[in-house]
Amino acid sequence: MSNDDRTPHVQPDAPPTDASGKPVNVVERDLQDPDDDTRAVDEVITPSSNRVKEQEVEDLNRKTAEIERKVADGN
Repeated sequence: MSNDDRTPHVQPDAPPTDASGKPVNVVERDLQDPDDDTRAVDEVITPSSNRVKEQEVEDLNRKTAEIERKVADGN
């Protein structure tokens, strides 16, 4: 078994860097990408986060409660 010190040791959980070694926020970069052609595909492939779904559920619950109050009041 040999130790090959010629290859750089990169941690698998290290943040991505550009060619100059500066960290790159790939999420921010991708969100700012003006290429609308791939946006629809990205939305289909990438599932919505749980947080987004929870917010949608809360909105629906609020609307349902509002409708139920109106029905109960006879309006």
